[in-house]
Amino acid sequence: MSLVGPRPERPFFVEKFKQENPEYAYRHNVKPGITGLAQVFAKYNTTPYDKLVYDLMYIENYSIWEDFIIMIQTIKILVTKSATEGKDVSGKDLDLSKFQR
Repeated sequence: MSLVGPRPERPFFVEKFKQENPEYAYRHNVKPGITGLAQVFAKYNTTPYDKLVYDLMYIENYSIWEDFIIMIQTIKILVTKSATEGKDVSGKDLDLSKFQR
């Protein structure tokens, strides 16, 4: 496993995603990573297909410089509260204040 690359998925979901999108298998041409384009630019509730597009873009445009940029963007997301709040299916920000202690 590397720092940057497509996030690994559980085998049950891998088979399901391969059936729905045969190009999903291309994700396995590179080492999986802890963070990647999908983690930086997508939200938690982004569809698996859209995350696949980000992963394939990463594989197609791989470079050390791109990995460095993704790592910097990951740090920014980790320290920015609004970046991790997510959105509901309508695209509106979720109100998570009722869940905070």
